[in-house]
Amino acid sequence: MDTNLQLRKRIRAGDHDAFGEIFDAYARSVYNHAFRLTGDWAQAEDIVSLTFLDAWRLRGKVDEEGGSLRPWLLGIATNVTRNTRRAARRHAAAVSRLPRDEVERDFADEVAARLDDTAELALVRTALATLRRAEREVLALCVWSGLDYRAAAEALGVPVGTVRSRLSRARAKLAKHLRSVELPSRDGQMKGDRGSAVGPLREGQR
Repeated sequence: MDTNLQLRKRIRAGDHDAFGEIFDAYARSVYNHAFRLTGDWAQAEDIVSLTFLDAWRLRGKVDEEGGSLRPWLLGIATNVTRNTRRAARRHAAAVSRLPRDEVERDFADEVAARLDDTAELALVRTALATLRRAEREVLALCVWSGLDYRAAAEALGVPVGTVRSRLSRARAKLAKHLRSVELPSRDGQMKGDRGSAVGPLREGQR
């Protein structure tokens, strides 16, 4: 029997060892995907945990036929990210209504210390902010996580044609935005290739 089919069967049966295998194989991909959608390391780590908890809860819905489980996990991670953002907005709204008696700690320096290329990342995130959520999700899956159109469509639960059109719009918007800015190089000079920051960063497909 095909290895992927065996793994799917074991996942559906609630085999804990099988879940350990897919965690070892895909946790890094899920983390990278979550970070690209959120831009926050701590939040990405939380999303990894929630993704695999949801995967266990949804194990009975795994198709018996199919290839790698990576698109399925990235689809769950995308939904978890959406839900996390909604919860964060509700929390922020609740906190904003509370009286402020103390000065809040500024985490800017702590975050900046973890970045190798703060200025470049900021410009890229500004560019990504010009995209709609659905466009960012398709870009993250197809360009950065390296899924093909069909796998991305499976992850998002949309038709392949929708993935194609969203990705085309995302690329056009990013190209337009990046033509209007300059990205600093590591030596402080300006880069000639302005689109490199959002170019494909492929991961292993397994």
